[in-house]
Amino acid sequence: MKRERKALPAAVPHEDWLLDQLKDAEFAAEYLNAALAEGDQAAFMLALRDVARARGGISAVARNSRLNRVALSRALSKRGNPELHSLSRILDASGLRFVIAAKENAGRRRSKVQARGVA
Repeated sequence: MKRERKALPAAVPHEDWLLDQLKDAEFAAEYLNAALAEGDQAAFMLALRDVARARGGISAVARNSRLNRVALSRALSKRGNPELHSLSRILDASGLRFVIAAKENAGRRRSKVQARGVA
C-alpha cells in the first residue's frame, strides 16, 4: 500500500504582514520590547528599522526626527549604535517612547531614594 504525502504549502512572505502590523503603535511597542528582551543589540536595531519602515519609512522618520537620512540608516543597521538622544528622537518620530519598568519579580523593596526621603 502506497502512502500519499501531502504537499506542504509554499512559504508565505511575512514581511508585508509584519510591516502592516507594525503600523499599530501597541504592536510596534511589543515587537520592540520582545527584541530588546533578546539582549542582542543588532536584533533590536533591526526591529527598530522595521518599525521605522512601517511607520512612514526611513526618509519620513529622518525628517520627523530631524536626523540625517544616511546617519539614520547607519544607526538602524545591525552594527548601529545610536546615542540615547538619537534613539529617543527615532522613537518619537515613530510614535513611540522609552519607558522604564520594574521587573515583575523584583519585589517591593524600598529604593535608596525612598530610604533617603527623596521620593
